Amino acid sequence: MARIEPRTLKGFRDYLPEAMIPREALIETARRVYRSYGFVPIDTPALEYAEILTGKGGEESDKQLYRFLDHGGRDVALRFDLTVPLARFVAQHANELGLPFKRYHVGPVWRGENTQRGRYREFLQCDFDTIGSESLVSDVEMVLVIHDLMRAIGFEAFVIRVNNRKLLNGVLQKLEVGDRAPAVLRAVDKLGKLDRAAVEAEIVREAGTSAEQARLVLEFATLRSSSGGEQERVLEVLEPHVRGNELAELGLDELHQVVGGARDAGVSAGHVRVDVSIARGLDYYTGTVVETSLTDPEGASIGSVCSGGRYDDLASLYTAQRLPGVGASLGLDRLLTAMEELGLVARRGSTAPVFLAYFEAARLGDYLRLASDLRATGLGVELYPEPRKLGAQLKYADRRGFPLALVVGESEWAANRAQVKDLGSGASASVPLRGADGGPSPELLAALAPR
Repeated sequence: MARIEPRTLKGFRDYLPEAMIPREALIETARRVYRSYGFVPIDTPALEYAEILTGKGGEESDKQLYRFLDHGGRDVALRFDLTVPLARFVAQHANELGLPFKRYHVGPVWRGENTQRGRYREFLQCDFDTIGSESLVSDVEMVLVIHDLMRAIGFEAFVIRVNNRKLLNGVLQKLEVGDRAPAVLRAVDKLGKLDRAAVEAEIVREAGTSAEQARLVLEFATLRSSSGGEQERVLEVLEPHVRGNELAELGLDELHQVVGGARDAGVSAGHVRVDVSIARGLDYYTGTVVETSLTDPEGASIGSVCSGGRYDDLASLYTAQRLPGVGASLGLDRLLTAMEELGLVARRGSTAPVFLAYFEAARLGDYLRLASDLRATGLGVELYPEPRKLGAQLKYADRRGFPLALVVGESEWAANRAQVKDLGSGASASVPLRGADGGPSPELLAALAPR
């Protein structure tokens, strides 16, 4: 029988331990921040009926769906995000959940799009949403969660760019292209990825506007604050553009409230900026929209890593009950790619900080007891499974990225001592092995404490 070549599909990837360890650490950080605001976990199936997903994110999202007939002849598709399944979920379970309902969801999604740096056809999203409230308090809280999440991960150089789709849609109405808003906004959302001339050409081509209308759209959409201290000035500059259109005026007022609410909550001005070019390409957004970008030490943007907004009508496709929503998604894989580029990801092949060498076969029971006693204190310990030479074991430990190795040979057992080796610096210290109570000594625990 011919061997099958082991390979992964284009656009997909395997995650080795060195990649999964920081990935899981990020997920735990996100969960901790979400829970601190009262969000609770849910899960939904990877597969949905195709009618649940199609037409919710726009033509481009529909083209990217992994869609097929299952064994029962049902038209199904893999979810392309976690927000549309959430709308179905809440419409189906609203009476059991109670409103408002705050949820977070960590799970894979699939999009058959062209792959690029940091983007794959299967990727993990870490979403949080509030369903059942139209209060702008929830919009402000979305900004606060993103701010706290970036800080908890360890970033200081990030910007949460804020806009409002009512503002954009109202201005498009004034320019007499409101009936073509989805196509216009999908093009506007590409500002930063494409140059202005290319976006202007796409508006004319895809939305059927005149060249002058496209020019005026981009003239408005490129109004933004370059620093946090300019927020109020930019909001003032926007006023004459929205005057006379009720929807645009409402959007500007909401933008004022969200930016002001974030400021009142203590978010520094440098972390929140008004940016009218932020449209979000998905069609279901109706109000506040946000996009979070990281910057490198030289101040250059290295891409969007957390985005979202308000979607007040999405659940109306599944129920007559009013279920407005607002929330955002952390692009975990894109964030990890950015962190790798910035040198912020420590390469480790072990989840336990302590490596316990085993090279006295007759002492196996003692090694097992020592490892168990250390784990009981909260330390992670990996015991090597074979009594090989110490040098070979330390080489293994170094390759796996253990920070510390614990060495106890026959002479150490007899003298009640242990050698603690720092595998990074090469330094070694001899400390008492057992304390008066028979457990690990205080000196040993101090030497093994996380750095």
